Amino acid sequence: MSQPAKTSPRAAATSDAPEGTAGTKAAAQRLKMRRELAAAAMELFATKGYEATTVDEIAATAGVARRTFFRHFRSKEEAIFPDHDDTLTRAEAVLDVAPAHEHPLDTVCRGIKEVMKMYAASPAVSVERYRLTREVPALREREIASVARYERLFTRYLLAHFDEQDHHDGNDDPLLAEVAASAVVTAHNHVLRRWLRAGGQGDVEAQLDHAFSIVRKTFGSGIGAGRTAAGPPAAPAAAVRAQGEVLVAVARTDAPLDEVMRTIEEALRNKQDSKQQ
Repeated sequence: MSQPAKTSPRAAATSDAPEGTAGTKAAAQRLKMRRELAAAAMELFATKGYEATTVDEIAATAGVARRTFFRHFRSKEEAIFPDHDDTLTRAEAVLDVAPAHEHPLDTVCRGIKEVMKMYAASPAVSVERYRLTREVPALREREIASVARYERLFTRYLLAHFDEQDHHDGNDDPLLAEVAASAVVTAHNHVLRRWLRAGGQGDVEAQLDHAFSIVRKTFGSGIGAGRTAAGPPAAPAAAVRAQGEVLVAVARTDAPLDEVMRTIEEALRNKQDSKQQ
């Protein structure tokens, strides 16, 4: 009686993939292979050194041919960043389906969280990659190029909400939009570096939310202030009124929680200021 053929771990992992469209399966297999090549590259860079490692060795360690490597990456320095293309697509998807009432800057902050999720999904890998990029200038340059792609995406999104050519007294939206996009990326990178230096420990999402609240407070209220609405003004996320010593807040059910909290905090500060005068 013939024995059933044995399945390799690589094939088993592919066959266990959830059912879906052919395109979804192909994308999952592509990402899986990119990650395997990245793991092989990082292992060799750590043991042999970046300069001494060849593309042929990376492919052999991953168990594939050289041509397979070049179907996924253009160079060996690109190989340790397997998820950036897919993460950029997910971030763009967040922007594409943003609610109409959401402030564009809030949308951008949600979009870049996809990048942080990528790093936080594998803390040990992210920390080791961070160490390598600090030691190898070529890897550092590749990382900078990847970050620039996110910044361009978010800048385009913010500028699309305002007339980039509409520069006149009282309308600083084009300037604020571009500066705000850079600020969001910078805030994200600051929190990410701090988390990586701590060995991937700590609540990085809470740290990121705090950093974004600073960006929103600095730029959020300015963007759109000099623009004339084309239609009826949108209902505010929340309204607060004073009744004696009590503040009553009314908010839309779909309002972003952080925007509601900012409205309440401002009302409380104004109330306290009026008491002190």
